[in-house]
Amino acid sequence: MKKSIFVLIQIALSISLFSQQRIALVSSTLDSSGKKSKATQTQKASFQNTPKILDPVTVTAQKTAELLQAIPLSVTSISAKQVADYQLWNSKDISALVPNMYAADPGDKRNVISLRGISTTSYDPAMATYIDGVNQFSLDTYIAQLFDVERIEVLRGPQGSLYGRNATAGVINIITKKPENKTNGFAETTIGNAGLQRYSAGVNVPLVKNKLYFGAAYLYDQSNGFYTNTFNNTPFDKQSSVIGNFYLKYLPTNDWNITLNVKHNNNTNDGTFPLVMDIAKAISNPFKLSQNALTQLLDNTLNASISANHIGKKIHFNSQTAYQSNYRYYKTPIDGDFSPIDGITIINNYGKDWNNVKVFTQEFKLNSANNKAKFRWMAGTYYFHQNNPTKQGTRFGKDAAYVGSPDINFSMITSTKAVTDGVAAYAQGVYVLAPKLELTAGLRYDLEHKNQSILGQYQKDPNPNPIFNFRTDTSASANFHAVSPKLALSYQLLENNLLFANYSKGFRAGGLTPLSSDPSQPAMYVYQPEYSNNFELGIKNMFYNNRLMLNITAFYTTVNDAQVPTLVMPDAVTITKNTGSLTSKGIELETRSIWNNFELDYNFGYTNASYQTLKLAQNGTAVNLAGNKQIFTPDINSNLAAQYGFVLCKKQQLKASIRGEWRYIGEQYFDLANTISQASYSLFNSSVSVNMRKWSVKFWGRNLANKNYISYAYDFGAVHLGNPKTYGVTLGVKF
Repeated sequence: MKKSIFVLIQIALSISLFSQQRIALVSSTLDSSGKKSKATQTQKASFQNTPKILDPVTVTAQKTAELLQAIPLSVTSISAKQVADYQLWNSKDISALVPNMYAADPGDKRNVISLRGISTTSYDPAMATYIDGVNQFSLDTYIAQLFDVERIEVLRGPQGSLYGRNATAGVINIITKKPENKTNGFAETTIGNAGLQRYSAGVNVPLVKNKLYFGAAYLYDQSNGFYTNTFNNTPFDKQSSVIGNFYLKYLPTNDWNITLNVKHNNNTNDGTFPLVMDIAKAISNPFKLSQNALTQLLDNTLNASISANHIGKKIHFNSQTAYQSNYRYYKTPIDGDFSPIDGITIINNYGKDWNNVKVFTQEFKLNSANNKAKFRWMAGTYYFHQNNPTKQGTRFGKDAAYVGSPDINFSMITSTKAVTDGVAAYAQGVYVLAPKLELTAGLRYDLEHKNQSILGQYQKDPNPNPIFNFRTDTSASANFHAVSPKLALSYQLLENNLLFANYSKGFRAGGLTPLSSDPSQPAMYVYQPEYSNNFELGIKNMFYNNRLMLNITAFYTTVNDAQVPTLVMPDAVTITKNTGSLTSKGIELETRSIWNNFELDYNFGYTNASYQTLKLAQNGTAVNLAGNKQIFTPDINSNLAAQYGFVLCKKQQLKASIRGEWRYIGEQYFDLANTISQASYSLFNSSVSVNMRKWSVKFWGRNLANKNYISYAYDFGAVHLGNPKTYGVTLGVKF
């Protein structure tokens, strides 16, 4: 009942915001006689440097440039200005900025993302992430930090026809800034509490005008973290990272351009998993833990791509070749029992031949050149090759009896070599059925082949060599395929009002289960792809000469052959099986308005996602969890941001702004049994900015009420808290 009341309150707030803005717009523009008031004229003179309307937004959500408000698709677009205003430093920071989206990590910067009740539950994500057109293939190979960003596009709902595998929840497109004919650059410094330091700089230079361009950007950040390890009374989760982004763009002719892009991300983490096993203790004694196995995580990622584009009179051509690698390891064994006892430690430092994921991708795309033709089309092919060799040792120490081990001072070592190849072909077209009425149809076919070999070894301390194999070297392979259709109708009600309805299908790749210590979870078990079907109805509106945007979408999604994970401890191995079906339904609202010196953003999402069937094996018996809620899925999320700008000194171009944000995250669960939960909570952020010509300074604070809340939890009970109150100052310059 309380949830229903809150939903009504949120919807009422949405309607109220819309109504108040409408009244404010009219009343501030017209006096009682219907003429523009002197106050309005004076105000416009005072704030003539501030924006007056919402600029048209161009996105490449459907792999071609289109106006956001003109495509029959639920897309949230976050501009470079909004990235700066919201202070988005990591892809998980866009939680609640996108309706029905939630993202968090357990402390290691590998984000679990949920959208519309479809959640990442394994190394095959449900939310595909692309950076400058390159698919960040898995949780290991993607770069989560954000800087030098031009815009972020979030496509809500399955995107199988154009993006293929692992886009069952949607797609995040991150587009960084590109070099131009004019030399420009930036530098920014941030200092904050908890030892926060963040330094970034970039430059774009035309080496040969209209012919050859170079761009480079760098970011270094570090933090002492928030957790204290009471085992030795030292800061636990100290982190630092170095990120680079380099471009070389060549235009051999007027209709060809070739771009080479290299990105790298090098993370160092002295407290990879700041987790507490007791929920009550984590909340009552926040940011305190006790772990005896102290180590350092080194996480090195490289992304490189080369793109070739041809702009033809009738057909455009695009080719993108990409390579990704990630080498992630712990210098010394890491704590596996999250306690001060010598119970369980995890080892994975076996040299560069192991735990070094490598991915090669190639995409070719053709599309029609005339975007005003009665029939517009796109077609392409996609290939990938992934090599994922993993080796991990689970060591049971002298206190292993406390964690239920029958023996002490030994290790179980599992080695897995996994190779996956996949090909796909897709096509999508838009046909004008009648004036103002368009039909979009798309189809994609994906085919994958997986081959996996495993070896399990038993090693006694201090013997450096395994004594025997508890699982002999064996291998298996599997083939998977998927057909992903899409169908959409859109009708232009008025010039700035679009009504659309669409159906789309997505799939998450199938695979082979890894080796674990649980004999009831057999290795090499083939689990099938997970399929989702999404139906949505939406309307996009622009009012008052592009001063107010209002978009509303309702959706209904079903998931068949749901891939349900079981985390096997102490191995920290995820076993996936097709044991459930899920239904998710909800509503989304996005509104943005701008009026002279005042900007207002409000987003709202409601999701009801529950399992229709769900059977899990627990303690040797089958447990029926039908009716339980999906994990990492708040029932409600919303974001309200208001910003007021004013001119301090027109002659010196001195301007200032005051900003406030309220994010609401509803109740959610972190385990399929729905025993680990976080009640609804609010987060409040604020900032004050001053700009003078090319210089800017911002004083900011986040989670100002210092709310303690669970942002991430494992189903075995280990929880990680969201960041407490943080504050600092940011100084920037552009040239």
